[in-house]
Amino acid sequence: MEWSLGHYEVIGEQLLPSAEVVVERAAPADGDRVVDLGCGTGNAALLAAERGARVTGVDPAQRLLDVAAARAAEGDLDIAFRLGDGASIPMPDESADIMLSVFGVIFAPSPEAAAVEIARVTGRDGRIVLSAWIPEGAISEGVRISRETIAAIQNQPPGPPPFAWHEDHALGELFGPHGFTVSTEEHSLAFSAPSAREFVETEQENHPLAIAARPALEKSRQVEALRDRLVEHYEAANEAPSSFRVTSRYVVAELRR
Repeated sequence: MEWSLGHYEVIGEQLLPSAEVVVERAAPADGDRVVDLGCGTGNAALLAAERGARVTGVDPAQRLLDVAAARAAEGDLDIAFRLGDGASIPMPDESADIMLSVFGVIFAPSPEAAAVEIARVTGRDGRIVLSAWIPEGAISEGVRISRETIAAIQNQPPGPPPFAWHEDHALGELFGPHGFTVSTEEHSLAFSAPSAREFVETEQENHPLAIAARPALEKSRQVEALRDRLVEHYEAANEAPSSFRVTSRYVVAELRR
């Protein structure tokens, strides 16, 4: 997946409240070594640096790293940004006191490889704090509709279910061999817009996943059909009487050795 597509800045702004929750849970102190894995446009990295932490942001998309670096410069924050991903974190062994990931590592193609790398970089007394969506609700269903539409267009079978990053048991099995125990807490995030149609159009014009799917939709002349189906779906799920709002639940997991 090429996360440089579209304008993830818009999506990052939507997710900022979740980054605030993750950083608050991690509570980095002055001088702590923090790695923000899948940092995107830098939400969590900037928040941690504002607390005095020594922060490195890691992301596979150079354009997003450039945006994050510009935001850090505007805030006069000294943050290092490096190209990398969950399977290849460009950091020495045990170089992080706190490893953060706000809806980042959940997209790793190999959760096992990511766990190995995260465990390697996290110090012996270090902690991991990550957020993961609970796969239910309007947004999750909208993503499913989009993915199934693309799979049908490309005559492909549905892919395997993603790793359950939101489940204690799954995280325990993944990180237990590396000496970590898991605790989780549930949170929610509201997505809003003037209308369901404007929400769908904003996502389709900016989200990297939607931009990546566009060529297949255009080739099959399904752009408007999918848009209309999503608008109908979100209108039915709308929680606001005079505008648009839907709420997604997510988990913040803390892992300690």
